[in-house]
Amino acid sequence: MSSSNSSDVAAINDLERSYQNLKTEIGKIIVGQDDVVKAVLISLFSNGHSLLVGVPGLAKTLLVSTISEVLDLDFKRIQFTPDLMPSDITGSEILDENRHFKFNKGPLFTNILLADEINRTPPKTQAALLEAMQERSVTVAGHRYPLSKPFFVLATQNPIEQEGTYPLPEAQLDRFMFNIPLDYPSYNEEVEVVRSTTSDEKYVLKNILTGEQILEFQSLIRKIPIADNVLEYAVSLATKTRPNTPMATADVNNYISWGAGPRASQFLVLGAKCHAAIMGKYSPDKEDVQAIANYVLRHRIVRNYKAEAEGVSEEDIIKNLL
Repeated sequence: MSSSNSSDVAAINDLERSYQNLKTEIGKIIVGQDDVVKAVLISLFSNGHSLLVGVPGLAKTLLVSTISEVLDLDFKRIQFTPDLMPSDITGSEILDENRHFKFNKGPLFTNILLADEINRTPPKTQAALLEAMQERSVTVAGHRYPLSKPFFVLATQNPIEQEGTYPLPEAQLDRFMFNIPLDYPSYNEEVEVVRSTTSDEKYVLKNILTGEQILEFQSLIRKIPIADNVLEYAVSLATKTRPNTPMATADVNNYISWGAGPRASQFLVLGAKCHAAIMGKYSPDKEDVQAIANYVLRHRIVRNYKAEAEGVSEEDIIKNLL
């Protein structure tokens, strides 16, 4: 790297250090879940939103509030319910005492938003959230209101088998950079969780990063150079998931009804750049793409009946592609 890039090198070292500090601080409250914390932070630094998928009771809310605390960011949580209206999250215009309309901001106006159980709310309200995620602004009564920066949505979704849910359509799932699965803790981790949550120990968390620093890191990630062969590898990975196209594998043609769009390629590259940086590397290689591929692709490929009948999961298909 030339000397003109030495400030970028210093910035990447800074990002790696900050990431390690964040992990340590979050680890005071969140036991285990290292991969989940890492994926959430990568999507935050890449300026993408994430979907956390897991059964109730796996501390999804605690995870998100802990992350917002160590990041010194404004945090709000919306519990999505079947009767939630779009104006409940965006805000609405009200008449003030002088008979003028005044915009009353909804809970979307924050830095980190936890959208809890997003699949429990009707499509109209889901669409209002997804528009805000995409446009980074809200339109009410013809006026556009920009959202705070950074703006990061973590939506949780309980597995679809549960009653009374409105699954997110594929086009809307595509707005999420990552789909992060949460699993039950291991036995030892659960012992540790129960010990710490049933005692009167209180942890005071340090602020590691400000919103300003996060915005700087977000623009740094985009500046990181990537070799042509790594970029092409990322794009070919997304392309291979599309059935009945020249690059599709036999697996894909057999088991997938449709594959990942171009957004997947963009997120694979951004995620790989960020993964490299937090690992202290100045440019990503194929391993960095592979490290995040599952998070980027698992909600962008749709299995067909044959895959479901034979018990072939999205993860199996992605594993074979890698």
